[in-house]
Amino acid sequence: MLSRDEYLVAWSRWHGGTDPAESRLVRGWLSLAYSLAVPLARLSPLVATALGLLVAVAAIAPAAAGGAWLIAAGLLIGLSGLLDSLDGALAIAGGRASRRGFVLDSAVDRLTEAGYAVAFWVAGAPGWLAAAFGALCWLPDYLRARAGQAGVHETGAVSVWERPSRVAMAALGLVGAGVVSLLDVQLELGGADAVVLAVGGAAAVGCLLGVIGTVQLGVQLRRALAD
Repeated sequence: MLSRDEYLVAWSRWHGGTDPAESRLVRGWLSLAYSLAVPLARLSPLVATALGLLVAVAAIAPAAAGGAWLIAAGLLIGLSGLLDSLDGALAIAGGRASRRGFVLDSAVDRLTEAGYAVAFWVAGAPGWLAAAFGALCWLPDYLRARAGQAGVHETGAVSVWERPSRVAMAALGLVGAGVVSLLDVQLELGGADAVVLAVGGAAAVGCLLGVIGTVQLGVQLRRALAD
């Protein structure tokens, strides 16, 4: 296994020179994944990838159940994101990274983020807002992929809407809505509306961050493509 610092450098090479030190959230997320990968070094990265997708899909059922089950949905989404980072740590730090695995991992990321959008929708967020959340999860990576095809080899600085931010927003949004539901029952406020507002608010904040992050990335790529 590579050391943590070696892993972060290798991760940067696989992600277009992006420096994880530019974001405490990204660096902390990657460091946590590395810490989990060390005792699990013999686990296949493919297993972690598959588990991450399955856990993300599993989060939809408790999200649809609503109420306190929303907390379970949020926790499952957080776990799926962690498993997704774990597969990368196992592959890169363990010297098993490959272009095929990199592409597969990216595809699974998009599927799990579609699962997050569906979880928001079944939990009560308006369909258009959940769809916008999912699209804004997908758009930055699509832009990076297309820019790479155009010859841009560096993806630029870390934006506010990287993978850890998307996972955190979806997970915390659903957990928060579940907590609102519990408080609503205890205080007899009668507010299914309060839960819907919490879910929709989390999706809306995610969309706002998505727009900001996409603009940040667009400015960086525009400069790179102009050179």
